[in-house]
Amino acid sequence: MYSLCTFSLIWKVIVSLKLNLAILIKDRLDNKIIYVLLDGIGDLPHPELNELTPLESAITPNLDRIARNGISGQVMSVGEGIAPQSDIAVFNMLGYNFKDKDYVGRGVVECLGCNIDFKNGDLALRGNFATIDTNKKIIDRRAGRIISKADSLEICNLINKNIRIFDDLQITMEPTIGHRVILRFRKKDKVLGENITNTDPAYDKIDGIGIAKSSSTNELYVADSQYGDEDSKSSANIVNSFSDQTIQLLNDCAVNTRRVNQGLLPVNCILLRDAGNRYPQVQPINKKYNLDFASLVDMPVEIGISRILGIKSYKAGEPDEYELKSKTLLDNIKNHDFFYVHIKGPDEFGHDGDAKGKKKNIEEIDKYFFKPLEKEIDDFKDMDVNFIISGDHSTPCIKKSHTDDPIPLLVSGKSIKNDGTSRFTETYSKKGKIGKILGYKVIERSLQYLYPVIDK
Repeated sequence: MYSLCTFSLIWKVIVSLKLNLAILIKDRLDNKIIYVLLDGIGDLPHPELNELTPLESAITPNLDRIARNGISGQVMSVGEGIAPQSDIAVFNMLGYNFKDKDYVGRGVVECLGCNIDFKNGDLALRGNFATIDTNKKIIDRRAGRIISKADSLEICNLINKNIRIFDDLQITMEPTIGHRVILRFRKKDKVLGENITNTDPAYDKIDGIGIAKSSSTNELYVADSQYGDEDSKSSANIVNSFSDQTIQLLNDCAVNTRRVNQGLLPVNCILLRDAGNRYPQVQPINKKYNLDFASLVDMPVEIGISRILGIKSYKAGEPDEYELKSKTLLDNIKNHDFFYVHIKGPDEFGHDGDAKGKKKNIEEIDKYFFKPLEKEIDDFKDMDVNFIISGDHSTPCIKKSHTDDPIPLLVSGKSIKNDGTSRFTETYSKKGKIGKILGYKVIERSLQYLYPVIDK
């Protein structure tokens, strides 16, 4: 038998090394954590909102109640000076930092999120249906956003059946949501290189990471091999040939004839970005934190991330069905320790430059997602529920694109001593106790605040 002194020594060693970060939490099965990422929530003061941000202008009584039991801070999801895409931002916000590692690219992540068969050596890319003019100048990167599922399927079927580049090249293209598509190339007994540039001028690609440009042109780019390797040269030629044939094929297709007659922009181009050719290898998230994770996600990129990290994922209707999402979360929260929820809404209003729309959307999320969630949680007798609320990146309405502006962070729970925070906003986040931290530190730091015994 070990002596009491021996047990005490072992305990001190564990604490000093912080190896008990999640072990202690695992023993407290009556405690749950809901981690909500509001896509593109960060913003800047806007003249249409009396120089307030959409968060500051929005009426959010339910988020305010959560905030009054919490502390605030700011997050740089990927790093200073980086305006990230959602995929790499979410990975970081879940604790995975690819700073010194090769990242596989958003194309692969979305391919896996769409259940498309993918293996090492294939080439996967994310695409946007877009509108160009007769001089191949980009008119709209999203073809007006108004694209029905039926039209998307018809366009993809047309391309899958008619594009011919090499006899032994397989092309699989599938629509996802709205203007978004995913594309996979496969060449028999041939590795397709991933080191190619985007044809979408709004995004750059650095070490596999997609980064929004602060400004972009309306020029349709051609893909090029970034490092000159032969496999990537071959991939660049394939992508450029695909792009040229797609423009020719879509020019007078039936879908666009109907769209033009309806007063809609034609879908006559596909902008491609974030190529990847490798299946990602990362530590499963349950093992990383010694917690049972679940996710409530809608978009292919978030579904793909959940699959890559080994997270059991739930889906609840369309992206804007907030009440259903709240109910689905409540129905399943008892089965998991940590529930990650991704809500898409605010980002699209940011891209459209619609500050009033973003404000209204935030109010809808507060009313239809957070209100029923709070009401039911108050009635729980057998467990405590804690909140971590933030975003994956900022999408300011005045800039209409992702930026590197800090994102608000809120950590709320019964063990938290309020730091004066009374709202989840950019202003309170600047003054909060947490300070400014990087995205991959958010969960680790939040657990230390929610379970302070860990950091003694």
